[in-house]
Amino acid sequence: MSNHAMIADRFEIADLFTRFALLLDERRWDDAGTVFTDDVVVHSPRGGAMRGLDSLVDFMRKAEIEGELTQHTQFDVLVELDGDRAAVSANSVVYYFREGEPPHQIGGLRSSSVVVRTPMGWRVSEHEVKPQWIRKD
Repeated sequence: MSNHAMIADRFEIADLFTRFALLLDERRWDDAGTVFTDDVVVHSPRGGAMRGLDSLVDFMRKAEIEGELTQHTQFDVLVELDGDRAAVSANSVVYYFREGEPPHQIGGLRSSSVVVRTPMGWRVSEHEVKPQWIRKD
């Protein structure tokens, strides 16, 4: 694989994680297939082990809290390419707030994922999130 192709893959994967954060913040559950594979496996402390896109979307819909908004920030995205697969880790800070108010809760997360190249582009096939800290005001 050329250096140009590897750099392009890294940018596309970084964009995938930005789209993931926006999907969560904007609650665009119907667009989950633009981020995840149909057979995605997710491990979350709140949802346990989920298998399949439908199960994940169902969990995300049910996890919504009326009037609570989020802002996910992603950073320290580390991509380890291996052909059409990559191991990806990232740190996140999530701000929980109500319209027009400062955050009432902030949490730090560490995630690890496996992403795969599909005909539609890179998609998350496995994802695990681990809370690192939480601050409630």
